[in-house]
Amino acid sequence: MKISKIDHWMVRAPFTIPIEWGSGTRGGTTRLICRIVTDKGLVGWGETQCLIDSTPAAFSKASELAIGWDIRNVEQYYRCVLGAGYYHHPRAAVYAIAAVEMAMWDALGKALEQPLWALWGGKWRNKVYATGYVFASNPTEARRQLRLHSDLGHKAFKIKIGMGEDSDIMLVDAARTEVGDADIRLDVNGAWTRPTAKRQLARLAQYSPNWVEQPLEFSDLPGLAELRRQKIPIILDESTYTLNEVSAALSAAAMDAALLDPHQAGGLWQCIKAAALCEAQGVPVGLHSGGELAISQSAYIQLAASIPNMTIPIDTERAWIKSDISEQPPELRNGYFDVNDRPGLGVDVNETLVHAIEVKKIDGAYLDPGRPGWFPTKPSY
Repeated sequence: MKISKIDHWMVRAPFTIPIEWGSGTRGGTTRLICRIVTDKGLVGWGETQCLIDSTPAAFSKASELAIGWDIRNVEQYYRCVLGAGYYHHPRAAVYAIAAVEMAMWDALGKALEQPLWALWGGKWRNKVYATGYVFASNPTEARRQLRLHSDLGHKAFKIKIGMGEDSDIMLVDAARTEVGDADIRLDVNGAWTRPTAKRQLARLAQYSPNWVEQPLEFSDLPGLAELRRQKIPIILDESTYTLNEVSAALSAAAMDAALLDPHQAGGLWQCIKAAALCEAQGVPVGLHSGGELAISQSAYIQLAASIPNMTIPIDTERAWIKSDISEQPPELRNGYFDVNDRPGLGVDVNETLVHAIEVKKIDGAYLDPGRPGWFPTKPSY
């Protein structure tokens, strides 16, 4: 079962609202889609984030190395790409590896006529709960988005903050007013300095958020460990891309929980291993969202179905995605996704829909066309 052919496309699905966050604005989600065909005629589909130009560049080497590769050997493939020089730059490699590795798993599941959760230890849960994701710079819009998510059945909510000291408080006050005592998570995206984080966490304690996500820059593990002494639990994302980074964050006692991401980890298998590291230390995990289309969303459901300590509702931006590459993408109902028993990833891809949103360049996520000359800095304040 060796890979004989790889095709790929870069696509962009527009959002129904402008996504506002501390690093700029986003009008859509850009993804890299790949399809592998094996010498036995098996087809597998993969998807990854495509936010910066390093992803398609690294994918060129990753796909070249994959030709002739046995789809059963995902661990060897991951290490082969790193061994081709990307061990110097793992964060440039992981997104590219993830697309091919996901397609390998999809093809393998189809070959064995098994869903992927059955290959990873079995189904731990039948429903995968998700957060209602709020992207707004003003309280009025935040409350509108929260009402929409509540109407969709969400019981947990994630609010982007990190856009200014007073803005942080106003957005959280609006969220708590709107959703009462529901689970809320506040994502700072590394915008705070250590002194600002201490002040803001003290001010935010009255709102009892369940988590504050990535309050400091991803490399500041000592500072994050210090912040854990305050009342609000700390959950990390940017600090926990790769397996080594998850291990370092655990060793530094820098987090109460982790948001994992198979694209940022370098594949589904690497994500499973990272979750196991956390499980061994009693640390719960969830999944980070980068605007997943049908392939990656299906992969997320398979992961969450099989990982016992994935008890945090997974992130999803599906409420804002206007188009997709499948006629039947995973359906969000009453705040959760059902886990299906179909082979592989359990989703069908329509190539006509892929070509309909195909693009040739990446429309960046880190600047703001409405503010010429502006660019984000971290920490910002």
